[in-house]
Amino acid sequence: MNYGYFDETNKEYVITRPDTPAPWANYLGSPEYGAIISNNAGGYSFVKSGANGRITRYIFNSEDKPGRYIYLRDNDNGDYWSASWQPVGKDLAVYKNECHHGTAYTNIKAEYKDIETEALYYVPLNKTYEVWRLKVTNSSDKVRNISTFGFIEFTNENNYENDQVNLQYTLFITRTYFKENKILQTINENTGKNADGTNFRERFFGCVGAPVVSYNGDKDSFLGRYRSYGNPKAVEEGKCDNVLNYNSNGCGALHSVLELQPGETKEIVYVLGQYNDEQSSEILDSYSDLSIVEKELAQLKGYWHGKLGNLQINTPSKEFNSMINTWNAYQCFITFIWSRAASFIYCGLRNGYGYRDTVQDIQGIIHLDPDMAAEKIRFMLSAQVDNGGGLPLVKFNHNAGKEDTPDDMSYVQATGHPAYRADDALWLFPTILKYIAETGNKAFLDEVVLYANGGEGSVYDHLQRAIRFSMERMGDHNMPAGLHADWNDCLRLGKKGESTFVALQLYYAMTILRGFAEVKGDAEYIGYLNKVQEELGNTIQTICWEGDRYIRGIKEDGQVIGSKKDPEANMWLNPQSWAVISGLATKEQAETALESVHRELNTPYGVRVMAPSYVDHAFDGALAILFNPSTKENGGIFSQPQGWIILAEALMGHGNRAFEYFMESSPAAQNDNADTRILEPYVHGQFTEATESPFEGRSHVHWLTGTASTVMVGCVEGILGMRPDADGLLVAPSIPSDWKEMTINKKFRGKDLQILVKNPDGAQSGCKEFYINGEKLDRNYIPANKLKDNNEVVLIM
Repeated sequence: MNYGYFDETNKEYVITRPDTPAPWANYLGSPEYGAIISNNAGGYSFVKSGANGRITRYIFNSEDKPGRYIYLRDNDNGDYWSASWQPVGKDLAVYKNECHHGTAYTNIKAEYKDIETEALYYVPLNKTYEVWRLKVTNSSDKVRNISTFGFIEFTNENNYENDQVNLQYTLFITRTYFKENKILQTINENTGKNADGTNFRERFFGCVGAPVVSYNGDKDSFLGRYRSYGNPKAVEEGKCDNVLNYNSNGCGALHSVLELQPGETKEIVYVLGQYNDEQSSEILDSYSDLSIVEKELAQLKGYWHGKLGNLQINTPSKEFNSMINTWNAYQCFITFIWSRAASFIYCGLRNGYGYRDTVQDIQGIIHLDPDMAAEKIRFMLSAQVDNGGGLPLVKFNHNAGKEDTPDDMSYVQATGHPAYRADDALWLFPTILKYIAETGNKAFLDEVVLYANGGEGSVYDHLQRAIRFSMERMGDHNMPAGLHADWNDCLRLGKKGESTFVALQLYYAMTILRGFAEVKGDAEYIGYLNKVQEELGNTIQTICWEGDRYIRGIKEDGQVIGSKKDPEANMWLNPQSWAVISGLATKEQAETALESVHRELNTPYGVRVMAPSYVDHAFDGALAILFNPSTKENGGIFSQPQGWIILAEALMGHGNRAFEYFMESSPAAQNDNADTRILEPYVHGQFTEATESPFEGRSHVHWLTGTASTVMVGCVEGILGMRPDADGLLVAPSIPSDWKEMTINKKFRGKDLQILVKNPDGAQSGCKEFYINGEKLDRNYIPANKLKDNNEVVLIM
């Protein structure tokens, strides 16, 4: 079934039915002030940390309550409803609703009994509070008297776990006050003082645009005993009872009354944040002219649409266009900014950045905002230990040069990460390569960055140490040890076990670093890389190739994992795709391995991470067996590797197969199959259940997944063929043979490129003719020194 559509003009996903199979969410703000909101206004807000800065409550696991609720009541007949369908949940035969999720804002439109409402939610750009703007329009031919109730449920403690379970403490530490037009909540009021005497954990919920005629600061008084968010006593009775919280659960509830003439529209603005009395009054005063809302909304759109505008395409596939132009790109930014900190699945407890996650996330935005990417690359380099490994978890308050490491028990106790992971620092190589290729900034290699635990080195030195880290931790077959994990956290090969995937990453890293060494004129290091890469390549080809596939690895006791002789898990995806991406596989091997993937791992919803699932024949260390078959790492369609198989097929020139994989796993392609997919049809999830599940095609863990970046790279570098290097841009699309034409508008090094790809003969890849600004070139490569401010590029396939 279809619950909405993509509005490419406004870069919105419009939900036309509010009874979606799951809460479909959007992100507002940033971790400095984060707000997650569903299509029914469910969600929560926090300052800096979803775990330790939570200011509003939320019930996880599909409850989608409470949220940012605005209730309306017809004072003439007592009927009431909400500006979002939930929590009141009026009959959809008479209650009309649309939710417009946009770039960092959500606008929920509703119509009930000739009263139209718009509830706009956003966090102003670079601000640390949120705004709800309610518009109420009387579309009837008579005067209407409407009460409005803005409601938010505060946490009693910033640490959300304490708030939920430590009730002998948290129920007795807060109180609320009503001051002018706001509810003010204090926590540990007697002791929690700033230097100026103000409480350091005060929250406010205020309103501008209409007088507050009654209020509540006590949740139980607002809802009433044995009632729910859907039928609050205050709304049903038409007024709050002005009871404030003392030793109970706090809330902010503000009641106003609007008299609306026929056709008249009135507005109210609610503001929520963590500020004291004086500060919150200043914020509320800044909205005395309600027109500021439209200015702030325009500023948000301008900011985000400007970033997305650096790559815009038009192809015969509306699904591909929607994802690349807007939603995959926007998800890349959200994942880049938020890592895995907070969603409707991640509760906020991951109080830091995963090293491998974040370095990969950077790749998805480099072509859209290379300067933003460079800052995060520097940050992640500063979280590299001087031995070359990465800190598995980089704390939000990371202090470069003064951090402890997995070699220190203090780090293990603080983060829960007991050891280094084999792949963390190896993700730096493709990420830094993409940055230098996009910008031409070869001098980046000479920038000096601190190491996490002290000392400093150039970027080039950081990369050399990453190679050394792997070379100093080899197994008995002279391949990189899997250490604590090798990307797949459910695959423990043993400390000295060896990973084919990491071996291929290391092989690719050596190719990248050799190119950087050539830029540096470092002949001695080039010689070293040539020697060790040849040895590593020969080892992989000798030990890991089984005729139609590469094995997954070798346990430290010598047992081969992922052999075709195994009764379970005998075919693994990542070694096959990375054999191509790394450049190691011969053309014959690549063709054979990719065909094996399609034959043994492909499903209608994407490619399984391995198969068959573990049930009866798992080895000690195959933690995936904890999951049901066809779920997550146990034979599920893990979403992140979809980008790598798309890229691998595209690098081989297989445009049809690359696009087939895109369509199978693309959320947009499942827009009309939402009751199967369940998850939002505009963002990737972590995994999809595969063939052994009775719910094949159902997806899970929305928004914060590395899938956003890997699929973006697979589509941009692979299918679209935008492959820059330090000196220019290769244009090498791998597209479906039935695409006759497409356009790509790309910003590249401050220049505008309008690229027209013509495919008159139904090719999947290859170049017959190539032109830039009317000049025919001998190959499909644009030297940077040929670029003008505006460039017309034509490629005939």
